[in-house]
Amino acid sequence: YQTALIGKYLNGYHDTTYRPPGWSKWFATFDGTGGIFRYFDYDVNDNGTIRHYGTGESDYKTDVLSRETEAFISSSVSQSKPFFAYVAPIAPHLPSRPAPRDAHTYDGLKAPRLRSFDEANVLDKPPWITQLPNLTSEEIARIDKRHENRVESLQAVDDLVEGVVDTLNGAGAMGNTYVFFTSDNGWHHGEHRIPMEKGRPYEEDIHVPLLVRGPGVARNSSTNKMALNTDYLPTFMDFACSPDPTICETLKAQKNWYVPDGRSLRPVLKRTASAWRNAMLLEAAAARGAPTSYGIRTVDSGTTKKGKYVEYEGTERELYDLGADPNELTNIYDPNAPPSDLVLRLHDLKGCAGTGCFTAENGP
Repeated sequence: YQTALIGKYLNGYHDTTYRPPGWSKWFATFDGTGGIFRYFDYDVNDNGTIRHYGTGESDYKTDVLSRETEAFISSSVSQSKPFFAYVAPIAPHLPSRPAPRDAHTYDGLKAPRLRSFDEANVLDKPPWITQLPNLTSEEIARIDKRHENRVESLQAVDDLVEGVVDTLNGAGAMGNTYVFFTSDNGWHHGEHRIPMEKGRPYEEDIHVPLLVRGPGVARNSSTNKMALNTDYLPTFMDFACSPDPTICETLKAQKNWYVPDGRSLRPVLKRTASAWRNAMLLEAAAARGAPTSYGIRTVDSGTTKKGKYVEYEGTERELYDLGADPNELTNIYDPNAPPSDLVLRLHDLKGCAGTGCFTAENGP
């Protein structure tokens, strides 16, 4: 396989010519240093050479990544080489600067207004939430402006996706290629009085988009089966190995073969999945006044209800019936009640590893 990383690699990766092994093409942007993300006037590690991009319209970072991706795909196909491209634009990370052509495209757009927006009563929440005041009109205006900028910055990402699909079609490779579109985390727009940020166990944080196109994936289909970011590695390995499974079996026989906690999404995409997880583990490091937390999120199935239970370091707990309360307005945890099934299953999920997690996730 030809392999390419194009875009963000890791926070703190900057001012270095270091290029990790295993990549045919390395075009890594220096992002996240001190929380700063640049859309113009930035440096890139281009296969071990640091290159600078300025402030011209053609230097807009998302567009540069788009051109690099299209060139990599075209080159790989022309050489009859199978390829894997990991493409990571920074949009809509703050400061969420749109491409010049997209500025003012969504002037006046407001952020979502869920029932949890500027939540009226948070006395059932942990202290790092109860201490938050109601949002002021100025804060709400900032939330809306930030959302407008984020949406405008995503228009160039939309163009990037279109360019990738057009390049695949033009090269005659679309019929043998899977395209995964996803993100790394959700985002708050004032829900539960949280004006912005991530890293909480609430629904706004843990949901990310996942759209897949490729052979055997039914058009306009969807599923409510749970997919996790730990599923990507085994999924990509599954598809990459499918032409000649004996190669991967040889690799797996080696001593240090990594066994991921996730599972291949192939049977979900092909609609052949039988037993599948109805619970997932949530983990968050201490941040923004909240301590480390572990939680469990379930979906409706024949044996479980749609719910969430979270344990924070210390004594704080949250429990929600997501079927009746999808916006997590009422914490129903009762320290005097017998432990629920979610409490017991959470402990199983915290202690599992590798394929042993499948039993804990699938439940009874």
